[in-house]
This record gives sequence, structure tokens and C-alpha cells, in this order.
Amino acid sequence: MCTDQESPENIKAELERLRAENEALKKKSPRGLSLKVSEKGAVSVYGLGRFPVTLYKEQWRKLLDMTDEIRAFIDANESQLKSKD
Repeated sequence: MCTDQESPENIKAELERLRAENEALKKKSPRGLSLKVSEKGAVSVYGLGRFPVTLYKEQWRKLLDMTDEIRAFIDANESQLKSKD
């Protein structure tokens, strides 16, 4: 016997709510990336891999200041680097 919470109507409504929530999450960013402030006050980037990339603001600024060097390094080492699609 189904409880009131487990009624087919409630299950269907919950499934629809979860589908809508899933679609909204997918549409958050055109690249599938999102930013959040972590519990410890750092910046977390979600959507690059299984786990977020989390750095404090000073670390992000140092990394962003190295953008040209990082791109040049990738270009110079292209033959040794793998791509994850």
C-alpha cells in the first residue's frame, strides 16, 4: 500500500520538478561552467571535471595574471598534451 507521499501523483510531480531543476542547472552557463563562493570564502569553478576547482581570490588573480604564459606553454607543449572532450 502506498503512503500519501509515495502516491503516483506525488512521484510524478517530484519527477517533473527534478527534470525542470536539471534543465535549469544545464542552462545556467553557455559553457556549462558556474561559479560559487565556497564555505571557506574561496572561489569554486564547477563544470570543468568531476570536482570543482577552488582557489582563494589571490590565487585566482595570480593565475589569471599568467594567462599569456599558460597559453604559450600549452602551445609550446601541444604535442605532449592530451585533450579531454
